[in-house]
Amino acid sequence: MKKLFFAVLFMVATLGINAQSGSPEVLKEVKEGDILRIGRPDAPSFKHIDFPRANTIIKNGGIANYKKMEGIKVVVTSIKEKKDGTLQAKIKRTDGGRFFGLHTVVSADLRDALESGELRGI
Repeated sequence: MKKLFFAVLFMVATLGINAQSGSPEVLKEVKEGDILRIGRPDAPSFKHIDFPRANTIIKNGGIANYKKMEGIKVVVTSIKEKKDGTLQAKIKRTDGGRFFGLHTVVSADLRDALESGELRGI
């Protein structure tokens, strides 16, 4: 009886994990012109949003403060699918400002950024 119970429990857990591994619902609805919000990265720096490295920002006269990027509203200007199947999106600030005082547009891997929470739907 114990073996049957554990077998059923294992199957339910496996099906539950597989049901949650799909892409987020926001990804299906994101298109050009949509407004997203930059979230908090999992690591000390952003992995899926291609912000320049701190030394490059400082050399060009900007201020490398990644914490100020959290909560900024951005608009998706273009979405392209690369050969390897990833969705590359170009984003810019909705207030017309520049990222770190230097860049008006940055690129992001849309699927991974949404899954990790670096970009969030509004």
